[in-house]
Amino acid sequence: MPEINWYPGHMAKSRRMLEEQMRGIDAVIELCDARAPRATRNPMLSAVCKGRARVLVLNKADLANDAATKAWMDFYRAQGMFAVRFTATGGKTREILSFIQEATKEAVERMRARGANKTVRLMVIGVPNVGKSTLINRLRGGAVAKTADRPGVTRTRQWVKVGPYLEMLDTPGMLWPKLDDQEVAKTLAQLGSIRDQIIDGEELAGDLLSRLMRIAPEAACARFKLPLEAAGEMQPHELLEAAARGRGYLLSGGRLNTERAAAVVLDEFRAGKVGKITLERP
Repeated sequence: MPEINWYPGHMAKSRRMLEEQMRGIDAVIELCDARAPRATRNPMLSAVCKGRARVLVLNKADLANDAATKAWMDFYRAQGMFAVRFTATGGKTREILSFIQEATKEAVERMRARGANKTVRLMVIGVPNVGKSTLINRLRGGAVAKTADRPGVTRTRQWVKVGPYLEMLDTPGMLWPKLDDQEVAKTLAQLGSIRDQIIDGEELAGDLLSRLMRIAPEAACARFKLPLEAAGEMQPHELLEAAARGRGYLLSGGRLNTERAAAVVLDEFRAGKVGKITLERP
């Protein structure tokens, strides 16, 4: 597969904007995808957020393996991080709001001692398509931040008033300039954090099927109508061809429509239709 890299101009601007805005920020909410918490954390963001209280939200937990999500939370908590699992499309916000209250308590009390109410300002950060805008809408209780199930929708900063004394800065999804680890790059692409248009979808889907055969072979074979006994020995391109054959995706002359099969494999995995699957373990 050709090397995967995606760092459009607005991402470079985003980093400069984050650094400029950080001075007025009380705490940071960082989102990652619970199905791949390592790959979906931008290593540059730790330096940008240095000195600020931060909560790590393992979002899309409803699509991930529950035991693996618990193991990831234990892993990050052992490092002294405040980590919570969440489903931005319908999860409870109590734990996140509790973190916000605890992280900003001293600043709020200082302002109260002066006879004023402090407006707490938070920054929401993460790589593309991990659900930042959706989380803000959940915390606010209504749709204000623009959302879509594809990367690159949020291009500029957007302040959202969540409560009388709570404001959140919705930021564009940000990757890092060079994706040196191509396994990480493939994971980001398979989860939808990199634009599909810049990637060979058939190679990406074949690689994903190969990963699924190691992680959840029965679920993958059942979903994509693969031969269970033989699939474990197939190469990625053979798995994609078998998926096209099993689903009946044919072109004129009986040729396999592997392009359509690739799009379906990626879409259905991202939507959780294969099952609750985690691609990485701590």
